[in-house]
Amino acid sequence: MISIDRFSEILEVLAEELPTDFYEQLNGGIVVDPGRPLHPADAHGDLYIMGEYRIDPAMGKYIVMYYGSFRRVFGHLEEAALTEEMRRVLRHEFRHHMEGRAGVRDLEAWDEAQIAAYRARQTE
Repeated sequence: MISIDRFSEILEVLAEELPTDFYEQLNGGIVVDPGRPLHPADAHGDLYIMGEYRIDPAMGKYIVMYYGSFRRVFGHLEEAALTEEMRRVLRHEFRHHMEGRAGVRDLEAWDEAQIAAYRARQTE
């Protein structure tokens, strides 16, 4: 697995792929957190939060990418494959930001459906 410093370097490159307009109102930018938080719906210690779009009264709007979660879930991947997972998660979180700016909640509904499906699998 890559170091947190290398993770941050890759994330910078991925962030530069996105149009500058995407950063409008994202005043807190993109933050790398070393943690590996579990989702509140986690049932078996394996449902990690990879990234989050946050709106905080003090910090503003920002995206958090969890290095520890990537390390735990994707630590076996080569750098190129890990980069693709990072790209996927980063764009997912940017979509939350863009939809929030537009007053749309489609991705939130999709996320909720994914968690509902996870919970249903836990009761089977």
